[in-house]
Amino acid sequence: MSRSPMPLGARVIALIALLWNLFGLALLVLRLGATPAAAAPAVPLWFDLVSGLAVITGTGGALALLLARRQAVPMLLLAFVAVAVSVVAGLALQPALFPGGPAMPVLLVVVVGAFSGFARSAARRGWLR
Repeated sequence: MSRSPMPLGARVIALIALLWNLFGLALLVLRLGATPAAAAPAVPLWFDLVSGLAVITGTGGALALLLARRQAVPMLLLAFVAVAVSVVAGLALQPALFPGGPAMPVLLVVVVGAFSGFARSAARRGWLR
């Protein structure tokens, strides 16, 4: 497939994806650095591991997308799967992890899924090398 340059609008979307994931990374670091007494519901280790996987692969994938690298596709797909697993398992096994209800976690899955879908679309259009 021939490669074409990534349009400015696509780069803006990639930058938004990177900022989104950097914010998630900052929240994860803050939560992991908090004292156990400060954590309202006790967060299980599996949730931290899956969330960490999601935010690290999402950040790397968003950076790869911004740099127009094809590694963005599998990284953002893995981030999407990890977010979906953490949200579905968290809502099913420990609903106290999401005190505001399912709306925000479902929105999180939708946004990360949209970033993953955008990376696949960018690869199909030949924007990634």
